Amino acid sequence: MIKKNIAKNRLLRFRRKRAIRKKISGTPEIPRISVYRSLKHIYAQAIDDISGNTLVSASTLQPEFKAQKKGDIKPVEEAFLTGRLLAKKCLEKGINRVCFDRNGFIYHGRVKALADGARKEGLKF
Repeated sequence: MIKKNIAKNRLLRFRRKRAIRKKISGTPEIPRISVYRSLKHIYAQAIDDISGNTLVSASTLQPEFKAQKKGDIKPVEEAFLTGRLLAKKCLEKGINRVCFDRNGFIYHGRVKALADGARKEGLKF
């Protein structure tokens, strides 16, 4: 029964992901920020869909993040710091406007915290 629910949830997220990707696309001037949320970590990358390149990436596994992290913090706070780190990297590359791709995940909790962290650092969505 549990395995059926997991498979169903994955299928529903994949459908949401496809619907979102039909509507948004990244360009070199306004890249798409794609978010992936696993059980332990969160990953985000700014993508230029025209050339298919990742311009900037940030995650909770990077050394820059681990240097900013002080002690044990909650996953939502980790996502917020990851968003700030991503925004700093984007601003260094001259990217100040982005479109946000939640990748089929519901916009609350860690996904929302990542977006809020990027906004606080100066990115415009």
